[in-house]
Amino acid sequence: MTRPLPRATPESKPYWDGLKARRLMLPWCQDCGKAHFYPRIVCPHCGSRRIEWRQASGRGTLYSFVINHRPPAWRGKDPYVIAVVQLDEGPRLMTNLVGVAPDPASIRCDAPVEIQYEDVSDEVTLPLFRPA
Repeated sequence: MTRPLPRATPESKPYWDGLKARRLMLPWCQDCGKAHFYPRIVCPHCGSRRIEWRQASGRGTLYSFVINHRPPAWRGKDPYVIAVVQLDEGPRLMTNLVGVAPDPASIRCDAPVEIQYEDVSDEVTLPLFRPA
């Protein structure tokens, strides 16, 4: 079974293009000055449509996680860590935590993390995070 891949929409294309170029791009509101995620044409903080894309640092902290012991067929048999990362710029991003054993004793919320890019096809690069 092959891994299901995301498809860019007009609203998310700058995000996916940025990942391919090894840059984490976030939409920022030009009126309230806040970043948001997931990509959309209206700021969820103030309702403005004046959105621009800026490069994020790729750093944050682990907000929450779960260890999936029943992975889909494309993942194989090993458990893996599904994580929510609080980016330094403010938004939270669902991702996978890599570079750490999938064991609750070795993972700590609020731990610093940084981005790691994974090319999963010629068109798609995913943002994974590892302990910093």
